[in-house]
Amino acid sequence: MPTLDHGDGLSQHYTDDCFADAWTTPPVALLLHGNAESGEAWNAWMPLMGRHFRVIRPDMRGFGRSSPMPIDYPWSFDGLVEDTLRLMDHLRLPPVHIVAAKVAGPIAMRLAALHPARVRSLTLLGTLVSGQQSLGDRHASWVEYIDRCGVEAWARWTMKGRLGADCPPAMLEGWAKLMGRTALSTQKGFMRGVPGLDVRGDLPRIACPTLVVTTEGSGLGSVEATREWQERIPGSELLVLPGDSYHTAATAPEACAAATLAFIRRRAE
Repeated sequence: MPTLDHGDGLSQHYTDDCFADAWTTPPVALLLHGNAESGEAWNAWMPLMGRHFRVIRPDMRGFGRSSPMPIDYPWSFDGLVEDTLRLMDHLRLPPVHIVAAKVAGPIAMRLAALHPARVRSLTLLGTLVSGQQSLGDRHASWVEYIDRCGVEAWARWTMKGRLGADCPPAMLEGWAKLMGRTALSTQKGFMRGVPGLDVRGDLPRIACPTLVVTTEGSGLGSVEATREWQERIPGSELLVLPGDSYHTAATAPEACAAATLAFIRRRAE
């Protein structure tokens, strides 16, 4: 099992896959998952992405098969950026195409703004730029529910908002169980930092080709609100898909993977 020891109590799990032709040297895609998930969240992307890229899928600090974090761990989004850079250095990666979903989007945006030479392109799916602006009062009720009922119950309670009204029951339950594997100490500690997340000031400094993907009825913000911040990223593009899921990387994986590949070929090869 490939892991990186960060030296501060974190053993970070990741997968490193490539199904391109053996005589080629494909570019690298770094896929960053959202809150209470793991690299498994990208499984449905792999038939297409793995054929054209070397795909790195880390389990973020505390999540998936990485070490759980204690309840008093001092979470910061800049720290998560540093975790990502250390993994890239460990693997000696060239500049990468970053694909980020949900709360991983701000990590990717901050990394691209501060370290432009490390990032060839960004694809941001169902993401946010301000925790307070996107989540509002929901955050407090989520934390209270996690305290009272646990991570899996919270994931199940909030899943229709995440995956949309038309998501089939089996998928809703499957994602609740995937997210429910997250250690309670990790989730409670991580959630405390989400309202303070704000990368709006980083947007004008993102220099790489950037694709932002949302849906018509996303619970993280209207199309107009998403377009307002997307247009602050120079030269970026907005793709609006049908539906009301805000986790579009999960609910439309084939369409999103194809759009990502087409965007990279058109703007970043």
